[in-house]
Amino acid sequence: MRWPVSYPLALIVALMALVPVGVLFGLASDDVQLFDAHNLKVLTNTLLLMVFTVLGAILIGVPLALLTAYAQMPGRRLWLILLAAPLAIPSYIGAFTLYAAFGRGGEIENLLGLPVPAMDGLMGATIVMILYSYPFVMLTTRASLLSLDASLVNAARTLGMSLGASLWRVVLPRVVTGIAAGGLLVALYTLSDFGTPAIMRLDTFTRVIFVEYNAFGLSQAAMLSLQLLVIVGLVLFLESRVRGSRERPGRHLTLWPGRGQQFAIVLSVVPILVLAIALPLAVFGIWLVREGSEGFEFSYAWNSAHASFLAAIFAVILAIPVAHAAIAGRAGRLMERMTYFGFGVPGIVMGTALVYVGLQLPFLYQTLGLLVLAYVLRFLPLAVGSVRSTAEGLDPSLVKAARVLGASPREAFQRVTLPLTVRGMVAGAALVFLEAMRELPATLMLGPTGFETLATYLWRVYEAGYFGRAAIPGLLLVLMSALGLALMLSGERRAEIDVTETPQS
Repeated sequence: MRWPVSYPLALIVALMALVPVGVLFGLASDDVQLFDAHNLKVLTNTLLLMVFTVLGAILIGVPLALLTAYAQMPGRRLWLILLAAPLAIPSYIGAFTLYAAFGRGGEIENLLGLPVPAMDGLMGATIVMILYSYPFVMLTTRASLLSLDASLVNAARTLGMSLGASLWRVVLPRVVTGIAAGGLLVALYTLSDFGTPAIMRLDTFTRVIFVEYNAFGLSQAAMLSLQLLVIVGLVLFLESRVRGSRERPGRHLTLWPGRGQQFAIVLSVVPILVLAIALPLAVFGIWLVREGSEGFEFSYAWNSAHASFLAAIFAVILAIPVAHAAIAGRAGRLMERMTYFGFGVPGIVMGTALVYVGLQLPFLYQTLGLLVLAYVLRFLPLAVGSVRSTAEGLDPSLVKAARVLGASPREAFQRVTLPLTVRGMVAGAALVFLEAMRELPATLMLGPTGFETLATYLWRVYEAGYFGRAAIPGLLLVLMSALGLALMLSGERRAEIDVTETPQS
């Protein structure tokens, strides 16, 4: 049996994605302590932060999903955008601004003269992570809710069940997979985050790995990275077991809250938006007025854009054979899953592995090429997913027609398939570009000497205590992240239109 043309290239790309994990195993084989009192404390902190964040994100995200899916309120579309907007702010930016706003001598006390408690430690990190991860639960649960047929809810209401009881006993059990999928995304996001625990001074795996790396304890950093990967691997396994239940779309459930109920809803939602969006932007605004652009050079923005653009181009080039191999057969799908190792590997872990690669290959150490490689390995699945979703929607008769007219498989791919997947390639490149702009730990560890990006400059001013100088890079990162959110919501909008335009019985 002859393999498709894309298989050899896809196999090479898939094996590349496994290199960092193999490097960590080799590096951690030295004589290092696997478990001691400090490591157990780090493990406990990491697990507690993950569990508390997932629970908090579910408690906030599920009610907001019900609200945005079913409640007919003025400005309904605007509310969805606002409630999803925390995804446009990297969590380390939220942690930075909230840490600076609260506590003695914070911006709130300076501005209003009101003493407020400090936000740090496990509680502070948990609050920040919940604020910037609950949209994962909200959006996955909302997608499940929009696919449900409302007939069972209407039947329950007819039989005398209250609205709250019908939502609890009829609707939520049917969207458990959507809630679980969102919760697992939150867990992965929490495990991989470096900036928030570091700023909140909470010893989790990501923070301690960075400390060990800076102390030249590369073997210990690798061992800690492998321990973190075990937890990440468990979460990824659970995520792979979650399967969404498909229902035949029917009548869409519509709720019409009264004026008093609308006021209560707004009153409960506003504090979330104030903490997650308004307060960070206000803090940046204060800093911008106070210090302007002092210390900031626009070369930092150029460096971010340059490295991210290179990563986007190379990620799309590598994604093309993987995406088409995944469509071609089971072996290709296995190769595609292998590339997801990189996305599951936290940036701090990827940085640790590639630092060692750079030490073994001096021509790569602290070069732009090594940093771009880290971006590509981390965010390749974003490009693969976009290219594959576009390629799957193509009419196979076009390729068959090209073959009938005498084109070889390679010619048919180059002249028919490839041009028709340009839209997915552009979308995938945009997502990789935006994620690479936000990446902090891998950039700190792998960036060339003197190569400052928006993310690393923001980190440097935090370490130096010059908080006011973070205004411009912080606002630029929020703006770039907002573009990524717009891309995601545009796809969500198309899915919603497909559901709501389904003929109702």
